[in-house]
Amino acid sequence: MATITTPSNRLFSAAAAAHSGHRLPLLPPSIRLPFRPRRRRFSVSAHAAPLGAKPTVLVAEKLGEAGLELLKDFANVDCSYNLTQEELCTKISLCDALIVRSGTKVTREVFESSAGRLRVVGRAGVGIDNVDLSAATEHGCIVVNAPTANTVAAAEHGIALLAAMARNIAQADASLKAGKWLRSKYVGVSLVGKTLLVLGFGKVGSEVARRAKGLGMHVIAHDPYAAADRARAIGVELVTFDEAISTADFISLHMPLTPSTAKLLNDETFAKMKKGVRIINVARGGVIDEEALLRALDSGIVAQAALDVFTEEPPSADSKLVLHENVTVTPHLGASTAEAQEGVAVEIAEAVVGALKGELAATAVNAPMVPAEVLSELAPFVILAEKLGRLVVQLVAGGSGVKSVKVTYASARAPDDLDTRLLRAMITKGLIEPISSAFVNLVNADFVAKQRGVQIAEERILLDGSPESPLDFIQVRIANVESKFASAISETGEISVEGRIKDGIPHLTKVGTFQVDVSMEGSLILCRQVDQPGMIGTVGNILGEQNINVSFMSVGRIAPRKQAVMAIGVDEEPSKESLKKIGDIPAIEEFVFLKL
Repeated sequence: MATITTPSNRLFSAAAAAHSGHRLPLLPPSIRLPFRPRRRRFSVSAHAAPLGAKPTVLVAEKLGEAGLELLKDFANVDCSYNLTQEELCTKISLCDALIVRSGTKVTREVFESSAGRLRVVGRAGVGIDNVDLSAATEHGCIVVNAPTANTVAAAEHGIALLAAMARNIAQADASLKAGKWLRSKYVGVSLVGKTLLVLGFGKVGSEVARRAKGLGMHVIAHDPYAAADRARAIGVELVTFDEAISTADFISLHMPLTPSTAKLLNDETFAKMKKGVRIINVARGGVIDEEALLRALDSGIVAQAALDVFTEEPPSADSKLVLHENVTVTPHLGASTAEAQEGVAVEIAEAVVGALKGELAATAVNAPMVPAEVLSELAPFVILAEKLGRLVVQLVAGGSGVKSVKVTYASARAPDDLDTRLLRAMITKGLIEPISSAFVNLVNADFVAKQRGVQIAEERILLDGSPESPLDFIQVRIANVESKFASAISETGEISVEGRIKDGIPHLTKVGTFQVDVSMEGSLILCRQVDQPGMIGTVGNILGEQNINVSFMSVGRIAPRKQAVMAIGVDEEPSKESLKKIGDIPAIEEFVFLKL
């Protein structure tokens, strides 16, 4: 039977996290720009501060004093807390920058009410769910956040919940304060020698791992993006998702909430876990199916859970999960230490001041202005670049760390007549953004890649011919990794994919050494097979039985009756049963399902 690789590992399915705006005709929302670009650094609107005057910064939620002092050295600071949406919209036309935490909604109405004056929105924290990024970009407003200052605080809170849960601290405290003395009821479990699984081995996850090692725990992690040598340096073993959840005594979650991580822990994944497992979540509430967690708690599959975050915040007063006797809860306190709050205040103040000075901040989460003529010409190649990044990272086998990426551009243009920064940024976006809490764009792409230890090298192939089109093809290769789909390995031993623009649409034209031709829309099935009659019909019939629409199909082969790679574009995700049927076809040697 063929080797089957599907996106059942939803945690780090690179393409599954595509933003909803990804399929717009030009650019994803995070890099889309106004139709009439304005270089805000040099323009003055009707409501702008007088030339030479200090800018005005509205601080709409409480900020640490150290951050306020930094702001006051550069700008006029208006601290107005607990504003209604109407009050915020009234004030904003007199402000050049706005700083919020999670409690203030910065909606499209806010940007429209600014009448063009608002240049910077600073989010004092990591998540930017409360800021309309698309509206910000359309109004020429840079959005910056503070992604690093609360790392240690979040890690420490995860460890605090881990220990409190294991020893029933919250339950015993409530019992004793109620006048009871129930020593035998609250017997806990030891941490030493137990296996802790860290799901998401980024900044917070790796800090949790360091501290758990100090408690004598055996730590494993799942994050195919993490470099194995970095994990080894901490004493952590990178393992596959199924192995991880089936062997762990404790599971600590540290991944962003994306379409690929939403309800990652569900009935299916709970069923694969060791009976009596304990869950800690200081990441995002939506990564756990809360109804499924309740069922797992009641059945004994999950012995205990410790939760700092919830799908709905605050949760309802009668939440069965919050009230469950085997659940320890805190009200989203991961970043709530005095030191972290001061660190966040300084970090966001520095980012806002830098942006007001016209500097390109590394923590910007939306795009700077790009000349309209460059954007128009490169638009289809920008989409191609991101999709190639999303495709190639899905071909990396779990546990392999992506460290070395080479991008090749084939063009008839001279090197100084082709600015590839935007293309490189979008390849980086495709590689990193879906499996990370980072927002990647032209501003911060190189910074984000460097921060994660990814080296992206570029090379040009100069072609003869007319330079009318900026590019002939883009090739993306990842070295020193294992592949889920062996046929994607090139002659040099790298995972390699190549694409072109045809009639304005991105096409995948090469996988490994095999030539294919399939539109990069929807999802994709790649099959390596014995080249023989009837294969296209056989696979097509299986998909047709499930009402799966095939948009494109292409076969690239070595020679007649030898090996071939079939690329099939599908509009919907096939069921597991359909994929199994494809894998059971005797002539198919391996296949992989990819989301674009």
